[in-house]
Amino acid sequence: MTSVGTMGSESLRNAMVDRFVADQAAEGSSPRPEVERALRTVPRELFTPGLPLEQAYENEAVLKKMRGDEAISSVSAPFLIARMLGQAADALNGLDGRHVLEIGSGGYNASLLRELVGASGSVTTVDIDREVTDRAVSCLAAAGYDDVTVVCADAEHPIVPARTFDLIIVTVGSWDIPPAWIDQLTDDGVLVLPLRTFGMSRSWALRRREDRLVSVSQRLCGFVSMQGAGAREVRYVDIADGVHLRLDEGQHVDPAAVADLLTTPREQVWAGVSLPPRTDLSDLDLWLATRPRRDAEQFVVLSAQEDAVEAGIVTPSWRFAVPATLEAGTLTYRSALRWTDRHFDLGACAHGIVAAAAAGRMVEHMRAWVEAGSPPPVLHVLPTRTPDGDLPDGAVLDKRHCRLVLAFTPHEKGTP
Repeated sequence: MTSVGTMGSESLRNAMVDRFVADQAAEGSSPRPEVERALRTVPRELFTPGLPLEQAYENEAVLKKMRGDEAISSVSAPFLIARMLGQAADALNGLDGRHVLEIGSGGYNASLLRELVGASGSVTTVDIDREVTDRAVSCLAAAGYDDVTVVCADAEHPIVPARTFDLIIVTVGSWDIPPAWIDQLTDDGVLVLPLRTFGMSRSWALRRREDRLVSVSQRLCGFVSMQGAGAREVRYVDIADGVHLRLDEGQHVDPAAVADLLTTPREQVWAGVSLPPRTDLSDLDLWLATRPRRDAEQFVVLSAQEDAVEAGIVTPSWRFAVPATLEAGTLTYRSALRWTDRHFDLGACAHGIVAAAAAGRMVEHMRAWVEAGSPPPVLHVLPTRTPDGDLPDGAVLDKRHCRLVLAFTPHEKGTP
């Protein structure tokens, strides 16, 4: 394969990978060696035509195609791609010789996959946007990856009839899992995708088990949304200057009523726990989304702009997305952490007529997660026809094409 670029591009590429490796080390992990080699090999600047060299190697999505204020296509951030490739390689015990379908094209990720599958493997990449696939064809050819198959189609439907793949990797945000994706997987094949549940996205690695899927790993992520037949809009409701609620799964709220709640005094309740810095609170957020709730309680996601947080309008633990609930004239959300030395406590803030009680209930759920050993979620994907009695234990979320069950297996602290 062609070696392209100047000494400057090679240095920038290695510096980008060095930063990623250092970030992984800070989290107590490391990338798979073959993924690191692929990142150091593929000239990313050839997939970002028209951008300055330095921008091509920034750790963020680039070449965004916009529709109004919404990004509908991009060359994904290298760290997101690398983590998903690592999930795929871990799930399949390596990608050498594998046959891969990528949904959501652009060329860069397909070229990394081509490096990983080797001479005996294959890569097919598909996108609904002709402009994107034309650019992918051109960029792949310029980089010497002319044996990648590029298809312009809506991946909601089968791409290559009667063909199956060891791995399907989706690089656009998905709300559902259409039957075609499962049908095109080999027995024990793996689907890696950014799936949105309860308004929150995770990259799930899911292994096929006959007509269903079960997760083997999940990571926090964010991608541009799916287009075509599988599109499902996320709705944002403004409840204060710079404060929003993210609504999903057919939810509806009265923004004026919620805005009034924020004008009432804030109640803060703490869990009284002491957690180490590497605790994965994205697992806690899904736990909170799936806790048994009374009929009047609605789970939503709160986000805020920096100015709103600095002004103290809200004090979320992470301004881009925190779990929140609405019930009985009360808004509750997971609050900023309280640090003592090198450990932190969890808390909840609430506004409204029963604010202290509502914040206390959220904190009880937080304590329960900690006492259960801070378990990660397991996602089961089952056909829509599956009867309730045949579902595994967990929180059920029905999509158009499948039934999802999010489950948590408690374990003692310190056990894997």
